Amino acid sequence: MTRIVGVHGIRQSGTSKRQLTEDWSAALDDGLGELGMPVLSSDALELPHWTGLLQRGVHDLGPEKDRFDASVPLSQGEVDFVASALEEVVRQEDLDRIQQLELQTLGLPQLWPPYLTRLVMAYDLRFPRGGGKLLVSAMREVRLYLYEPELAARVRAFVAEAFDARTSAVIGHSLGSVIAYDLLRRSEIAPDRTAAVRTLVTCGSPLSIPSVRRGMDVADGAPLKLPGGIAWVNVFDPGDFITGGMGLSPLSPGIIDAQVNNGNGDPHSALRYLRTSPVARTIADGCR
Repeated sequence: MTRIVGVHGIRQSGTSKRQLTEDWSAALDDGLGELGMPVLSSDALELPHWTGLLQRGVHDLGPEKDRFDASVPLSQGEVDFVASALEEVVRQEDLDRIQQLELQTLGLPQLWPPYLTRLVMAYDLRFPRGGGKLLVSAMREVRLYLYEPELAARVRAFVAEAFDARTSAVIGHSLGSVIAYDLLRRSEIAPDRTAAVRTLVTCGSPLSIPSVRRGMDVADGAPLKLPGGIAWVNVFDPGDFITGGMGLSPLSPGIIDAQVNNGNGDPHSALRYLRTSPVARTIADGCR
């Protein structure tokens, strides 16, 4: 029987491997059921709970502390990375509108430098309900993975243990899509565990942002590549603040984009992505 490895995204320290697995399995089953396809077996999904490694990070923070909370000041490195990412996804017309407003109306100047605050609020014009602030938090965690190589290696090694000789598909959501891609492109999974992998599904991926790719040493204009024989389907919602509303197919001829509508409440939601028909079809095809 084939198996699927799931790689979850950010801010999952408040849940558990068991709960995540149950939630992901139920969402995948919903999508498969909508298409009249058989649901997953009880042990089909393996979802390593890696988030504790990244949350503690190099500063050994306990699980009860959140180093990415809005109340925790950004380091200069975080400011530079987040500002660079925002500059790449903010529309100039939105930035022009924000430039005309008084700074004290724009958010949290006591925590963020003025130019970052303006970028955040410009992004909010395109992604209401706090998309800019949510992107700041997400990019802080993405940056930690990208620029702490020893920590990132521990995360990849932990996720790699979830693979076995039956694993045929990998699903990565948000930062999990970066980790999944990084793991596969580095060929860090034992050969006898990767032989069956035929499919990578990424959902809500920040790989669409050039600053993220540069953090992986992928030069601007260079294609995203996987080992031969692995098909890559990227599922994105144009209203997803993490992706900048962009897919990945322009970055590589080997990536197939599937656009979905996850609704207005939380278009970045992992469970909403997992219920979509493109994910269901891809998983069903990849597990045959």
